[in-house]
Amino acid sequence: MITFIRRGLLGLALAAAPVASAQEALPLSEGWRFVKRDVAGAERPGFDDAGWSRVAVPHTYNAEDSGIGGAKARGEPEGVYYRGPAWYRLKIDHKPRAATRYLLHFGGATLTADVWLNGEKVGSHEGGYAAFRFDVTGKLKAGENLLAVRVDNAKNPQISPLNGDFNIFGGLYREVKLIATPELHFDRLDHAGPGIKVRTEALGKGSATVGLTAAVVNDRAAPATFQIVTRIADAQGKVVATQRSPLTLAPGARGTADQRFTLRSPKLWEGRKSPYLYRVTSEVVAGGKAIDSQTAPLGIRTVAVKPDGTFLLNGKRYPLYGVNLQMPTRYGRGPIVTQAEIDEDLQIFDEMGVTGIRLAHMQHPQRVYDRADELGILLLTEVPLIDDHDQSDAFRTNLVQQMRELIAQTYNNPSVALWGIGNEIRVSDAASNRILADLNTTAKTLDPLRPTTYAHCCLDDNDPIALHSDTVSYNRYFGWYWTKSEDIGPWADELHAKMPTRPIGVSEYGAGASILHQEDPVVTRPESNGYWHPEQYQTDFHIKHWLEMKKRPFLWSTFIWLGIDFPSFKRNEGDRPAINDKGLVTEDRQTKKDAYYWYQANWAEKPMLHITSRRDTDKRTSQVKVMAFSNLPSIELRLNGGAWKTVPVEDRMAKWTIELTKGENRVEARARTPEGTLLTDHVTWRYATRP
Repeated sequence: MITFIRRGLLGLALAAAPVASAQEALPLSEGWRFVKRDVAGAERPGFDDAGWSRVAVPHTYNAEDSGIGGAKARGEPEGVYYRGPAWYRLKIDHKPRAATRYLLHFGGATLTADVWLNGEKVGSHEGGYAAFRFDVTGKLKAGENLLAVRVDNAKNPQISPLNGDFNIFGGLYREVKLIATPELHFDRLDHAGPGIKVRTEALGKGSATVGLTAAVVNDRAAPATFQIVTRIADAQGKVVATQRSPLTLAPGARGTADQRFTLRSPKLWEGRKSPYLYRVTSEVVAGGKAIDSQTAPLGIRTVAVKPDGTFLLNGKRYPLYGVNLQMPTRYGRGPIVTQAEIDEDLQIFDEMGVTGIRLAHMQHPQRVYDRADELGILLLTEVPLIDDHDQSDAFRTNLVQQMRELIAQTYNNPSVALWGIGNEIRVSDAASNRILADLNTTAKTLDPLRPTTYAHCCLDDNDPIALHSDTVSYNRYFGWYWTKSEDIGPWADELHAKMPTRPIGVSEYGAGASILHQEDPVVTRPESNGYWHPEQYQTDFHIKHWLEMKKRPFLWSTFIWLGIDFPSFKRNEGDRPAINDKGLVTEDRQTKKDAYYWYQANWAEKPMLHITSRRDTDKRTSQVKVMAFSNLPSIELRLNGGAWKTVPVEDRMAKWTIELTKGENRVEARARTPEGTLLTDHVTWRYATRP
């Protein structure tokens, strides 16, 4: 066993113990020194950083920039926030042990990171959203070590994204840790993946075929003969299958073992209905002892999309609908979020009833994928190719690297259903088409079992840009940026008629809304980049869109833009600058807008009841229309303690016209579930003939 001892602000110590086992890791979180500028010589151990700030990692140097925004559409400069280099330094106290390898792990650094240990450069990484690792075994010394990292979030023509409606938060914004492994070990340096890849290869009648590939590296000075022993355990921990594969590796060699399992009467991972998870454990066994191990979730499931647009989970039609989520952030902290806060975000939309989430527009924290596995929410996850591209081979090569990292690090998550190769490329030229072709080929080569997709916009619907991936979805904002909401249906019909064997979906649709802006009823469509974004317009937009889309089963997926309001330096609209307010939930997660409950009424299994326009408290006229959302067949309404009136629910809506009295009015709703539970809701509205 390798143990780790924390030594105050010096970082860590690694203490020897009798037996080496699986990897051990210690977070390198406390004791960092930081400065937000470029500094010559800061990589040197003897450099004086006494005047730098003390910070804990994860850390971003753009936390205070979230409220800066401006809109070019009104002739304003876009919000300006710091995009440039910064330095981090940490002292590490190390006790080396024999026959042990040491890896530095970075969960994410935006956008480039250069890493030195004791003044010697150990590596660089380009790309802001994937984990990366460096082997520092020969560079760590006994006693004090100095780790220095230069991070730079400046725009770089060779690194995607080059554009995007979101902030690029610079820093070591995910975990940093030191990993210790034995010399004979699973390959954790292959794009920072776990060294094992597990998959459902086929479902039969009463059986499932599961495949696993394990990659092992022999860093010993002598040849190694050993076994890869893999066990599959059910949710209760009972081992249901075991495989052993002998392997011999020369010094410095890397080898792989492929294993196959047949599970009888398996429990399937069935999305929301039953997200059953097995656990896979693979061990390197040498001399009768397990010296290294890795684990992975196993959800026994298959995914596919038919040419007619039918999405299949385990060979059965499974409607795929949900929201887009930007990378998890919190105001004033940016991407520095806890696992509990990530869980909070996913729980909100689990309760809404989503079957899927599109993770825009980059690789998200690992906890997002793991929690989606547990909840049964399918994910579309994509590389950050957004809007613009560079013509260079270096740019394309970097994107392929980011795709390799995304797949290596999330391959084992059964929630991952499709790989996204890009979003809204605005120019269809040779370079952009080659980029998409290479990304699609990379994804299909590394993972032929999952479909690929692309989010298309701003060029012809059947432009070659939209034809590289297995499926295509469209970012369409009828009724917000153009025409009217109902046009989503005829557009989809026309496109499907034009491409009847091409799976098409809707990757983005949405409208802005501020809970501070109330207008019931809405008279005209608000300006998308204006300062008035009434909540009721968003509600009407989504009612009309869903009523159209649910009638068109050839749409293989539909994803709302967006789940939660998030910061964007490009915006100054709605009730404040620097916010994209198309979310169904406010940025602070405290308020679910009315449109959220519209989808909950349509998608959730749990009975619900919600009266809309509760924030429109002062009514202009005495005669108003009450609208409530519910997934029950009827509800009861009453005004000011009067008689209850039964109102039928049609298309998940109950409507009732009432006459308000002067002063405060209390509108109540109730409904009883089939199990006998009474649901209630109420709002208070005021009516006055004079202010």
